[in-house]
Amino acid sequence: MQINLSGHHVEITESLHEYVHSKFSKLERHFEHINNVHVVLNVEKLQQIAEATLHLNGGEVFAQSSHEDMYAAIDSMVSKLDRQVIKHKEKLQRH
Repeated sequence: MQINLSGHHVEITESLHEYVHSKFSKLERHFEHINNVHVVLNVEKLQQIAEATLHLNGGEVFAQSSHEDMYAAIDSMVSKLDRQVIKHKEKLQRH
């Protein structure tokens, strides 16, 4: 799985980079057919925004989350993606 990480109005520190990679490695345990991930971390005034697009076999999944803390925004975004990936996996198994 290839992760593209970019930031708008925020510096991507080494700790943020490692945090995003650790979260997505947990996501990959549920569904191993994740081709690549595009993550954008953004700051708008007091809101920290994390959004990601997952390119899966058979589709694409997108989630966005905002919070006052960037790590909390990443957590929330990954949990949203996790639910969507599980739904996607269940759809594939039904066919």
